[in-house]
Amino acid sequence: MKALIAVLLACTLAACATAPQPVVATATLLRDAAFAPSTEAIDAGQVMALSDEMRSYLRRELGAQLRSNGTRQGLLDALYTKSQLKLEYDTAMTRTAAQAFEARAGNCLSLTLMTAAFAKELGLPVHYQNVLVDELWSRVGNLQFVAGHVNLRLGRRHTEFKVYGDEAENLVVDFMPGAQIRSQRSLDIDESVIVAMYMNNRAAESLSEGKVDQAYWWARAAVLHEPRYLGGINTLGVIYRRHGELDAAARAFREVLQREPANTPALANLVVVLRETGQTEEADRLNLRLAEIQPYPPFVFYDQGRDAMGAGDFKRARDLFNREISRNAYFHELHFWLALANYALGDMVEVRRELTLAKDNSTTLRDRELYSAKLDSLRVKRSY
Repeated sequence: MKALIAVLLACTLAACATAPQPVVATATLLRDAAFAPSTEAIDAGQVMALSDEMRSYLRRELGAQLRSNGTRQGLLDALYTKSQLKLEYDTAMTRTAAQAFEARAGNCLSLTLMTAAFAKELGLPVHYQNVLVDELWSRVGNLQFVAGHVNLRLGRRHTEFKVYGDEAENLVVDFMPGAQIRSQRSLDIDESVIVAMYMNNRAAESLSEGKVDQAYWWARAAVLHEPRYLGGINTLGVIYRRHGELDAAARAFREVLQREPANTPALANLVVVLRETGQTEEADRLNLRLAEIQPYPPFVFYDQGRDAMGAGDFKRARDLFNREISRNAYFHELHFWLALANYALGDMVEVRRELTLAKDNSTTLRDRELYSAKLDSLRVKRSY
């Protein structure tokens, strides 16, 4: 069965260029009675709330630095200097600002939330940005996830003099490893969208853990908090399909497509639901339209490569994995499978290279440790 696509905003993909939609229209998509009550507190006000520890850190750890270097530069130094906050990039879960500070880790959305919370407490103007980058695809089970990227710009306090070396009106703060800030193109987005993205991330993460009821309440919060945000509506549709609410799923996907007709996740998801409900004629028609927009679906060469591995055709598997990597270069599992194919072909130089790329592109501490252990094992074998 074709996997559904949920928009997991591991960093994030925003689709919010449309005119504001009435909240009542979005509310008609909800089906509260079909789901068990939420077991988690969902409060938009907590997403960027400062903890007592964060306020203490500003006063005790950064006080002198903020006075000597200027408010903005002092904060940036703390964020980027390993000897201070020692932040780690980790996409295991999307954290609130306070949770990211406590863990000293987070994905780009979590670290953006934390930075914004600090900046607002210090009186710095904050501007959120959806960075226009190629979509990054990943997969958990039969769920596919697409992620984009967000960062923020920090302005200068209106009452603060310019500090030598910090003359720019706005400075971009970006936590994506290897991000090329100067060449980035971006669109400004509202804080309400950022908060909805956080909620949608939590919905997608709950869904990937099999917590369908809890995923519903997070997605519900996202679409009510910011009805313009299409990622939340698409995720709501994926949840309905997982819950067996196929008519509700189709309505959600159609709502996305009404606002954005070329939205490929919603289009692919609707095709799946139409086939499951026996509406094959419309499904075929929409599938042709999808093929025009997206001739080769995400992971098609990856899946073919794994089939080739199972059949013992390692050369074909290697070629297929390379083809998938050419359009999705940062998905660590692709590099891992390419390493396996090269191992079967006896090319140990490429095995080490691909395992290194798998480690460098992994987005959780657990995966980085796993690939590091495999590399260490190869080095030990090589030393004999």
